[in-house]
Amino acid sequence: MKKTWKKAATVLAFAGIALSATACSGGKAVVTYKGGKITESQYYNKMKESQAGQSTLASMIVSDALESQYGKDVTQKQVDKEYNKYKKQYGSQFDSVLEQNGMTASTFKDNLKTNLLTEAALKHIKKITPAQEKKAWKNYQPEVTVQHILVSKKSTAEDIIKQLKDGGDFKKLAKKYSTDTATKNDAGKLPAFDSTDSTLDSSFKTAAFKLKTGEITTTPVKTQYGYHVIKMIKHPAKGTLKEHKKQIDNQIYQSMSEDQSVLRSVIATVLKRADVSIKDNDLQNVLSQYVSS
Repeated sequence: MKKTWKKAATVLAFAGIALSATACSGGKAVVTYKGGKITESQYYNKMKESQAGQSTLASMIVSDALESQYGKDVTQKQVDKEYNKYKKQYGSQFDSVLEQNGMTASTFKDNLKTNLLTEAALKHIKKITPAQEKKAWKNYQPEVTVQHILVSKKSTAEDIIKQLKDGGDFKKLAKKYSTDTATKNDAGKLPAFDSTDSTLDSSFKTAAFKLKTGEITTTPVKTQYGYHVIKMIKHPAKGTLKEHKKQIDNQIYQSMSEDQSVLRSVIATVLKRADVSIKDNDLQNVLSQYVSS
C-alpha cells in the first residue's frame, strides 16, 4: 500500500528541479573544436531562447525566493527524514527508481526541500477559516487500528472470511495466507490511520471505517493490490473538531497543495515579496505563469 513513485518524487509542478548556472562572461569558451568554439555568451543566448532554459531560470528564481523567505522553517534534518522515508519504502530498488526518474540522490533531496519550503509558504500565506474546518470535519474519520489479510484471488478471500466466521484465528490465517510480507507475521496489523491518510487505497479506508471494533468485512475488499479481509481492532468515537484540529488542518492544507491555482497564487505572493527584478529584456516574461493576472 505504498504511494506511487510519481506522487512520492514529484515536486510541486511550478517548482521544477533547482539547477546551478554558470555566470555569463563575454567570449570565454564553453566548448572548443577544430575550427571554432562556443562561448558562454553564445550558449547563454541559446539557452534563454529555449523553453527549457527559461523554465530552469524560473525554477531557480522560485527556489531562491522560497529559500530566502522560508528557509528558516525547513531544516536539513527534515529533508533527510523525508529522503530516508522514501529510501526505506523502495528498499533495494531505490537507486534504480531514482535513475528511472532522471534523478540523483542530490537532486531528489533538492526536490524534497522545495516541497517542504512550498508547504511552509502555503501555511504562512493561506490561513484556514472556521468554515473550512467545519466542512472538512463532516467527512473526517479519526484514527483506527485494523488487521488485514491480503490475497490475490477473490475466492481465497471468501474462503478466509468463511473460516473466520467458523471461529478461525485471524493471526494464524494472516500468517498462512497474506501476501503482505510487511504485516503477515504480526497478525496482519497495520499502523493506525485516519481519513487524511494518503498511503492507503480509498476503497480500503472506506470499508474499514464502516466496521465497529471487533467486526470483520463480510465480503472481500478489492484494491489495486488484490483482495483484503479486514478486521477492526479499535474504532474510537469521533470526538470533537477541537480534539482533531491538527489533523483537520493538515487535511485542508493537503487539499490546497493539490490545487494548482492555489499554488500559483502562493508563488505569486512569494515572488511579489521577493521584489524580483529581471535585467535581461528578453526574459521579462519568464515568470508570467505566476504573476500574470
